[in-house]
Amino acid sequence: MKPAIADGHVVTIHYRLTLDDGSIADESFGGDPLVYLHGAQNIVPGLERQLAGRKIGDSCEVTVPPGEGYGEYDPAAEQTVPKTAFPPNVELQVGMSFQTRGRNGRPMPVWIRKLAGDDVVVTANHPMAGQQLNFKVEVLDVRRATAEEKKHGHAHGPGGHHH
Repeated sequence: MKPAIADGHVVTIHYRLTLDDGSIADESFGGDPLVYLHGAQNIVPGLERQLAGRKIGDSCEVTVPPGEGYGEYDPAAEQTVPKTAFPPNVELQVGMSFQTRGRNGRPMPVWIRKLAGDDVVVTANHPMAGQQLNFKVEVLDVRRATAEEKKHGHAHGPGGHHH
């Protein structure tokens, strides 16, 4: 009996993520598949939820609304900062991501949303926030996680540790 996808299983999938405008945002086809520990919130919640119960060899199309993907777009998460706040040797471009310290002192990523003269509008919204995510997924492998993998909350794919 091959196991179906459930919490505590290590799942190997190939996926293609397209946005509503048809652009491909991310895909693993043609490269290394994604290996993740199911139930550990390592992938977007809506995809994890809808992959539960699938088996090896299954191929499916999954639509994830923004609330279960990268979140709704939050206009309050935008701010305008002077260009001088960035390292002088960096060629700033829209879509670039920077680490900054959040209100709680933890590092958080921000993305450049637009450049206007000496002002830079940055946002803490993920570039795919507010977007519906359309996944095409093929399930390649499902196995029980080792005790080690369960403890660390992530799977070890081939090629050592990813952090």
